[in-house]
Amino acid sequence: MADSQRKLELVRYPHPTLRYKAKPVRRLDPELLSLIREMFEIMYKNNGIGLAANQVDLPYRLFVINLTADPAEKGEELVFINPEIVRRSGSEEGEEGCLSLPEIRGSVRRSKEVEVTAYTPNGEELHWRLYGLLARAFQHELDHLNGVLFVDHLAPSESLAVRPTLEEWEQEYQDALLKGQQRSVEDVMARLRELEIARA
Repeated sequence: MADSQRKLELVRYPHPTLRYKAKPVRRLDPELLSLIREMFEIMYKNNGIGLAANQVDLPYRLFVINLTADPAEKGEELVFINPEIVRRSGSEEGEEGCLSLPEIRGSVRRSKEVEVTAYTPNGEELHWRLYGLLARAFQHELDHLNGVLFVDHLAPSESLAVRPTLEEWEQEYQDALLKGQQRSVEDVMARLRELEIARA
């Protein structure tokens, strides 16, 4: 089934796609633009400022950001396709949350400034230096594309504090699997590979 025929949905921990290392986008076309628009809609619906493809069960290296979280602020919308960090400098701690791990927040140390490259939906190559919240959001979303979650960066004390919640979600997911309300890891992986082949 083509991507555009699927209704995208936000996936939550511990959905297997959140741990999947996304593959580079090989083709820019109207179908991809439609997916990007839908990702923005899902992000706004959930009051987020960033959303990676993994979070909507897609295997592509792209994410969207709007630091205002306001759908009326179209001029603040940013799309990063095949993003990379080419240089980092400094470090600072800051509080983070994630739409795929609702109600959990924690302090994460990130690079203070990052020099990045990426492509826009028009195929334009970007070379930007980011700092502040945008640098943090970029690093957070890039982690998603590598199958890394912000809770993986928490200090031991904070990690212990959120562990009961994560274990509760893990048990709920296993219960859903047994009831046939969730796809198996094997089924999820097979579908992601099919999507990659379809856009190769």
